[in-house]
Amino acid sequence: MKHLAPSFALYLCFLAQELLVSPANAFRVHGELKKKSELSSRSYGRLGRRVPMEGDLQNLGDLNYFANITLGNPPKQIRVLIDTGSSDLTVGDDVPGNQDSGKKADVNYAIGKVSGPIEFATLQFEGFTVPKQAYIKDTTGDQTAGQGIIGLGPNSGSVIQDVIPGNDGNTVLNNIFRTNTSTPNFITVLLGRSNDPTDLFPGDFTVGSVLDGFENITSMPKLPVNEVKTNNGQHWQASLDVNGTIGPDGQPIVLNSRVKGAGQKLVAAFDTGFSLPQVPRAMADAIYGRVPGAELKNLTGVGGGPIYTVPCDAELNITFVLGGVRIPIHPLDTVSDSLGRTDDLGNTICIGAFQPILPSAQSSTFDMLLGMAFLRNAYMLVNFGDFVDGSTKNTNDPYIQLLPITTDAAEAHSDFVSQRLGGLDSTADLQLLPASVLPDVNDGNPTDDNKSFSEKLRPYLPYIIAGSSALGALLIGSILWCCLSSRKPKYQPLHEPAPVGHANAPHQPPPYQSYQPQRRY
Repeated sequence: MKHLAPSFALYLCFLAQELLVSPANAFRVHGELKKKSELSSRSYGRLGRRVPMEGDLQNLGDLNYFANITLGNPPKQIRVLIDTGSSDLTVGDDVPGNQDSGKKADVNYAIGKVSGPIEFATLQFEGFTVPKQAYIKDTTGDQTAGQGIIGLGPNSGSVIQDVIPGNDGNTVLNNIFRTNTSTPNFITVLLGRSNDPTDLFPGDFTVGSVLDGFENITSMPKLPVNEVKTNNGQHWQASLDVNGTIGPDGQPIVLNSRVKGAGQKLVAAFDTGFSLPQVPRAMADAIYGRVPGAELKNLTGVGGGPIYTVPCDAELNITFVLGGVRIPIHPLDTVSDSLGRTDDLGNTICIGAFQPILPSAQSSTFDMLLGMAFLRNAYMLVNFGDFVDGSTKNTNDPYIQLLPITTDAAEAHSDFVSQRLGGLDSTADLQLLPASVLPDVNDGNPTDDNKSFSEKLRPYLPYIIAGSSALGALLIGSILWCCLSSRKPKYQPLHEPAPVGHANAPHQPPPYQSYQPQRRY
């Protein structure tokens, strides 16, 4: 299942581009990034450089992060969203020197859609060259010319791979990992915050290497990737701990998972392309619903569905817990002012970045999509493991590692006071409303509701069978009785006396008209 950031319109933007070379013989990617939702055995040309790759991700208002690729011959530069929530490369422009596959594919995102022919072209991605890369040429008009999406999910989540199985339908990373055997099969992503006064950086993306200063990520718990056994597509998803979300009041937000067998371990898909994380409605209510002045409403062009508007001066601190590691969310991310909108009085409109999950984003395989507002608070490493199709390496199961970034609560508080309150700390004035004001909504279903109908029915099968047998026997008996009864005479025997009451009833007229003979003279 594929998903999109709030709107394709959100990333119709421009950015300056310059190539930076990182130390340690690594590559710098530059560009921006943005979201989609959720593409025969041939010899491969040698990739340009067999070394790790790094890249700067340029940030547009905390909503979009892009990088640059080139496609075709002669090479044409295209700005693409780096998106862990999908697997396919899609572009909204004609590519010179392309080859048409003769096949088409559709990708439906939470908002928007990509549809069009599958084409092949030479791809260059900061030092790596893939001579024949499959991509979807969007013909819907949703993607702007010169822009696109590069999915970083596994091959098993690829729409193109479903249409063109085998090497020709491989994803970009599958091609890179298979042919660049000296590069470890993992990627890392670090997203920046545009209005952070103490940590100014747009973001970084690496293939096969860890950023300097963040080496501790390799010692973080390895979160097993929850493998999807349905046709919904594989995503980078893992389970939170039991009661693994701590609300603004410091108490766990208790919910049950929608996912079969997950119980109270909510399943999260990690999606660098989703600007607004999608969470269960009851979780969004618990985070924002008790803030005085907060409202759940529809904002035109924002979010694609109901979203909380929240007073901009409300400092809300929430935490996610995965593998026993607490990941605090910066209050500038919990309540976002990145929309650049004002109300009728000229006041900035702030929103609760953790949005009630859109119906189009819901899945039976995960409970939430943890997008940019979450990932700005954790450096993420995704190890593809045996998700690299056709790899000759001895690989282990895929996993995710998360290194908390917002670990200094005092600094985060100071950032909030500086950015939202003009340096005047009034956060102590916020008093949450009682929990009784929250609506009675729990879209994390009870565990029993996660069972299929047949599973729910199984304990009662003996009684159902016994009851059905008894009912069947009764029905057969009734039919036999009716058949036998239909053979009995339906007339009154002659020897039986006439009905009592007419002939002997005194002063009663006969039941029929009496015959009176008449003479005819």
